[in-house]
Parts: sequence; C-alpha cells; structure tokens
Amino acid sequence: MVYRIQTLVSVVKGSEKKVATGSNKVNAALFLLFLIGSGVLMFWYSIKEFDTYHLPIASEHGVVTDNLFWVTMAVTGIVFIITHILLFWFSYRYQYKEENTAAFYPDNNKLEILWTLVPAAVLTVLVVSGWKAWSDITAPAPENAHVIEVMGYQFAWEFRYPGKDKQLGNYDYRLINPTNSRGIDFTDKNALDDFPAQKVVIPVGEPVLFKIRSRDVLHSVFAPHMRLKMDAVPGMPTRFWFVPTKTTAQMRAELKDDEFVYEIACTEVCGGGHFSMRREIEVVEPEEYQKWFAEQKTFVEMDPALIADAPSEIKELAQIESAE
Repeated sequence: MVYRIQTLVSVVKGSEKKVATGSNKVNAALFLLFLIGSGVLMFWYSIKEFDTYHLPIASEHGVVTDNLFWVTMAVTGIVFIITHILLFWFSYRYQYKEENTAAFYPDNNKLEILWTLVPAAVLTVLVVSGWKAWSDITAPAPENAHVIEVMGYQFAWEFRYPGKDKQLGNYDYRLINPTNSRGIDFTDKNALDDFPAQKVVIPVGEPVLFKIRSRDVLHSVFAPHMRLKMDAVPGMPTRFWFVPTKTTAQMRAELKDDEFVYEIACTEVCGGGHFSMRREIEVVEPEEYQKWFAEQKTFVEMDPALIADAPSEIKELAQIESAE
C-alpha cells in the first residue's frame, strides 16, 4: 500500500522511475539479507537440536531406514539449498534497471533433457531403495519370530501373545463384548493358551512380528527408537517384523537416563483421546523373556466364563492346558 501511494505521488511529480529504481534496490538487498539470515538460522537450529530429532537406533532395520532417510535428506537438501540461493540471487542480480533488456530463449532441448533425466534417475534410485527396505520389513517373518498382536481402539492399545503353541487364535468382530474386548474366538483351540499383556515385552537379538489391527478407526503404531511405523486399519490386518538390538537397560545406560522406556504411540489423529495412546515396550535378555513368558496367565485362566458356551472338547482341552 505504501509503495502504491509512493508510486502514485511520483507519477504526479514526474519522478516515477527514480522511485521504482530505489525501491527495487532496497527489495533486492532485503532478498539477500533474508537468504543469509534464514540460512544461518537453519544450520544453527539443525545442529543445536540434532539429538532431539535423531533418536538412537534400537533395531537392525533401523540402520537401513536411517541411511535411506539421510541419503534422501542429502539429495533434497542440496537441491533445496542450490535452488533457493539461485532464487534469491537472481532477484538481486536481475533487479529492475532502466537499461536492462530481457533475454528470450524459445527452447533449449539439451536443458530440457538434462532436468528431466537427472531427477528421474535420482528418484528411481530413491524409490527402488525405499521399496526394497519396505518389502523386507513387511515380508513373512522368520519362523522363530515372537508373534504379538497389537490392536488399536479409541483410545488405547491392547496386546495379545500366543501361548506355547506359538499360534494366535482366531478373532471375529462379532464376538466383541464387555468381557471379550478383542473379539477372540475361544472355540478355536489355538486361542486357549493366548494371554494378554499390559506392555510389550520382547527379547533382544531375536525377530519379533507385530500383527496389527484396529477395532474401530484408523490408528498407527509408532515406535521411534525401533524405526517402526505401521498403520492399524479397520478390516485390513497389517504386519511389521524387526529385530531389537538394545535392551531397555542398555539404552538407559547409553542415554544416562534411568527412567527411559521404549514406547508405542499412535501417529494417526483418531479422536479426542488420541494423545493418550501410549504404551511401553520393554526389551530384555532372552532368558528374562522366557521367564516372564512362562509366568503369564491365559485369558481362560483369568476368566473361565469365556469358554462357558464352548463345545465340551474345547473345555476339556482348556483344563488339560491349565494343568500343564
């Protein structure tokens, strides 16, 4: 507005060209100052807060994920910096001057080919590398993987482990009720030794498979130190397998933080209580995990009424497993 008023006054006085030239010099200088100032702030803040947004890695695939991230950051960061330096420099270099004339290039085939093929080649490498990493972590888990079901709902997570048979029982949303929040089918013999857990307990150095589902709306399982993130989609089970490399105790020692815990959070805004969807992951030595596993009580042991309407052979099998 000030510039327009100034221009209008200059037209009346017959000095429009002087005002335009002066304003352009000021604006051109401000462009350079903004480039330098914002660049300094960007690098300063990135270095200062590096440890805040770059958490220690605690899984094998996390190394691959981080490498992909930093390669992508390097490529896009270099392009970002170069293009913005050119953007602000051109604004300064080619500021309005009365004697300047525009240069016109009707076409440049070599330039067109260059800025088409180079980005295409770089993006191909990045996409293929990311696809390979994604395929690895979503592929069938090793046969010796420890299976854990992670179910999200508004607004919490529930975990289910298979028992000695290493097989999770079937589930059906139509079976969900106040005493069976997961909809587990207890007429399936594989469900009889399944047990719940208030937190995820897993052994270090051994493969772990998360079988993920949602009971209501879209959620997302996120364990930042494991570099684990997978959506929990209603009606569409997903999975993610990984190998933890540091116990909770080892990470506490590394960070010098006796209160540190690995955590699962939800990174999909799922309603008013989204913020409360946080659970703990405890990584322990294999021997400690086996001891913990053997001490857990099954759903049926905690609530025999769950199989009250089950066939007699299921009840007999449950009694045998309880005795063992």
